[in-house]
Amino acid sequence: GAPLLLCVSCALQQFYCMTLRMSIDCNGCYQKIRRALLQMQELESHLIDRKHGRVSVWGAFSPQDVAIKIRKRTNRRVEILELREAAGPGGGDEQGAGGGQM
Repeated sequence: GAPLLLCVSCALQQFYCMTLRMSIDCNGCYQKIRRALLQMQELESHLIDRKHGRVSVWGAFSPQDVAIKIRKRTNRRVEILELREAAGPGGGDEQGAGGGQM
């Protein structure tokens, strides 16, 4: 019973690739943002672009929740620039999900 429900909820979780704009002025700011991102289990990976003040995150998460968490943990303004639905860790399983006829 329960393990099956757990698997179903995992399969329904949407993967996103989200780009945020944040001010990354100094090395201390960078470290603070990096530490906050590493503590968040829902993120599969992240990329911090110091030069352009952008942070990209990828994983199965609620975009608003992640943006709010980052803002609270870093005490910095966070602006969502781009949000794309991404393929999960399986690498694009969604395409084959529609044709289940045998």
